[in-house]
Amino acid sequence: MNPSRISQLFARCRAENEPALIAYITAGDPSLERTVSLVEAMERGGADLIELGVPFSDPIADGPVIMRATERALANGASLAGVLEVARQVRKRSQIPMLLFSYLNPLLKYGFEKLAADAVAAGIDGILMTDASVEEAGKFVPVVRAAGLDTVFLAAPTSPIERLKRVAEFSSGFIYLVSRTGVTGVQDQVSGSAAELVEKMRTVTDLPLAVGFGIAKASDAGEVAKIADGVVVGSALVRIIESFAGLPELESRLEEFTRELKEGARAGRA
Repeated sequence: MNPSRISQLFARCRAENEPALIAYITAGDPSLERTVSLVEAMERGGADLIELGVPFSDPIADGPVIMRATERALANGASLAGVLEVARQVRKRSQIPMLLFSYLNPLLKYGFEKLAADAVAAGIDGILMTDASVEEAGKFVPVVRAAGLDTVFLAAPTSPIERLKRVAEFSSGFIYLVSRTGVTGVQDQVSGSAAELVEKMRTVTDLPLAVGFGIAKASDAGEVAKIADGVVVGSALVRIIESFAGLPELESRLEEFTRELKEGARAGRA
């Protein structure tokens, strides 16, 4: 099987000593149609990989910014099928890697075999199941992997070494390291526990490591880029969308902020 777009991205970034910028967006906020243009704006700004958030009614891992975005998206009629259509439209014009970022419930309802086939057809490269336990991963990871999709799992500062090993076992493409316990959201500074978690994870896997949760500005991205292969930004981008949703300059504002984050990440490697 050929390397996925995600694997190819991280291989290129490693070869060029370039930090990967991973940008999260809640699909359907402010609309599914506009989500396509927002993804394109973030790519123009320097985003290397897009996490397409699937709106879910009980987003237990998310803070208030993404919770509000989820509520708006659901009110606008967003669904998993609609998110896949967003990916299909993006893929017509772009080869940027895209990760489906979802809670388990919508995926179970859709059905994993159908989801895997439809996701590949839409141009999705992998799936991250926010609340999926690695202890239960054996039930669905083989189905997803057989279709050629990467599976990305989360590891937290509180994860014991045995759990980190299981996360590594069931992950492909990269591993998402949560910089701190709690929910998503902008913080004043990046948690000091992130570096320790990166070090622990490096002892059990060679997969690329990306750090997220609480990265709010360019300097945060730079700090994370010093220790990890990828920098994940979500709430700070979603907050831009919330602030400018009804305005024509939304795309340009999002592109500009994404560019600031990318430049900040690069500065961390300088």
